[in-house]
Amino acid sequence: MKTESFTITGEYIELLAFLKAVGLAETGGHAKFIVDEGEVVRNGEVEYRRRAKIISGDVLEIDGVRFELE
Repeated sequence: MKTESFTITGEYIELLAFLKAVGLAETGGHAKFIVDEGEVVRNGEVEYRRRAKIISGDVLEIDGVRFELE
C-alpha cells in the first residue's frame, strides 16, 4: 500500500474537502459517492460521515492509498 502525507493548515479539514484536495474526487458529488460507498477507512473504521472533521494524527485509507495527516 502506498503511503502519503497530508498537512492540514487549520484545525481540521472536512472529509469531502480532503478527497477533493488530494485529487481522489473530481467533484463534490464524486466525493459524496466515495464516502457513501464505504471506500474511506479512518483510523481502522469505515467512515460514512461526509462532513467528518479530519484532524492531525488521523490515518485514512482510500483506494489502496494510506494518508497520514499532519
